[in-house]
Amino acid sequence: MSHWNYGEFTDAVRKLTDIDLSAYNERQMKRRIDAFLSRSKHQNYNGFYNALVENHELRDKFINFLTINVTEFFRNPPQWEKLKQEIIPKLLELPQPLRVWSSACSTGEEPYSMAMLLNQFMDLKSIRILATDIDEAALVKARKGVYDKKTVKNLSKEQIAKYFDEDEENYYIKDELKACVHFKKLNLLVDPFPVNYHLILCRNVMIYFTQEAKERLYRRFYSSLLQGGVLFIGNTEQIINPGQYGFVSQKSFFYTKR
Repeated sequence: MSHWNYGEFTDAVRKLTDIDLSAYNERQMKRRIDAFLSRSKHQNYNGFYNALVENHELRDKFINFLTINVTEFFRNPPQWEKLKQEIIPKLLELPQPLRVWSSACSTGEEPYSMAMLLNQFMDLKSIRILATDIDEAALVKARKGVYDKKTVKNLSKEQIAKYFDEDEENYYIKDELKACVHFKKLNLLVDPFPVNYHLILCRNVMIYFTQEAKERLYRRFYSSLLQGGVLFIGNTEQIINPGQYGFVSQKSFFYTKR
């Protein structure tokens, strides 16, 4: 049997995992996957795919690797400050209750950060955040809410005391904060999107997609927002000509639905 090329491998992976790698930047993703193969001691795509079918632990590790779960609380603090000072007050002028969607929430730091921020404007009992991700293993960790010192480096002592229990090694999200966030599996490329949201966070994800996939997602996010709602993207991302998708650039990384 001849060895698969990259396209044949991505077709098979899509059927196995529902992750469409053809929507990702090919050069970037192929380089990452080839490195993963090499570390896993596999010589070709065929053999690696067979291992993914047979070994659920390897498959989970591969999906986790593909979905790039690198995060921390209040990642890129200046953006969160802008959100607090300029974006949230305007969103609170729209019809309430406030609806927030963290669309690629990884292991939960982003939606929990959002809940902490909103707690400066409202009671925790009033906060409802939808947090979704394609990676089930990441969602399991997010629901547990256990984090190490590295991920809490942007938090003040007051925030840690208010929202976490801690021991010598880990920080544990308190139940009152956990109750603000509902975690759910969702594939941005194929699953239906929720609607009528004031704020959607999709940060540090778009850079991995092809231009065609980005354009499709921008239009879908537009449809998911209320009039006047805001899309919040990552610090390495920018929407070129946002008007073609119906957005107005409000501040760097924030785009309002016209």
